[in-house]
Amino acid sequence: MSEPHGQSGDYLKPTPFIDSDHPAVVEFAHESVAADDSDVDKAIALHDRVRDGFRYDPYTIELTVPGMRASAVLENGFGFCISKATLLAAAARVHGIPSRMGFGDVVNHLATERLKREMKTDLFVFHGYADLCLDGKWVKATPAFNASLCERFNVEPMAFDGRNDSLFQQSDRDGNRYMEYVHDRGRYADVPLDEIIAVWAEYYPAEMLSTDVGAGAAIDGEIDEFVEAEPGG
Repeated sequence: MSEPHGQSGDYLKPTPFIDSDHPAVVEFAHESVAADDSDVDKAIALHDRVRDGFRYDPYTIELTVPGMRASAVLENGFGFCISKATLLAAAARVHGIPSRMGFGDVVNHLATERLKREMKTDLFVFHGYADLCLDGKWVKATPAFNASLCERFNVEPMAFDGRNDSLFQQSDRDGNRYMEYVHDRGRYADVPLDEIIAVWAEYYPAEMLSTDVGAGAAIDGEIDEFVEAEPGG
């Protein structure tokens, strides 16, 4: 397993992406939990709020610091795996819960045809999740896919109990292959955007690496393009 990037104290500080000192992030963190909750209960509540309160959108990605910081998810009302994990990490730091960003490569066996056309692959490189330190133990949390979206893909929403790693399921409800983790890219005190862009350039078409909002516009409600009918579906 790769070592985390950063010192232990870095996991509580605001950073350019994990902007836990932003007023909107502070407000979100406090309104999402009960004041007398334990750290574990706070982490669970924050995970569920980030997972279901913000639409997952893999088509509207801005590869800049302003576009990917935690407060941007609050402003936009949507995000993708990295930005939603960044919001969870930031909200955890507001409550004094050490947090860091974790990354890995996953194969999405249920990716839509449109997404595979745009990415030219079903390999999601530098998939992001949050890593939280609770009761002296680091546990992984994956708040990317909102529950209503999971229902449309026939997979269980990702549950998080604050004590065990919560990673993508290997199969859907019918036993079909779903997510497969193929490479661990380590843990970081902040989002390593330059590294992500450099690695994405090795795998994805150039148009996906624009610093502008790209790959499609966000849509109110669920993303119809993302849940487009699959062959035989």
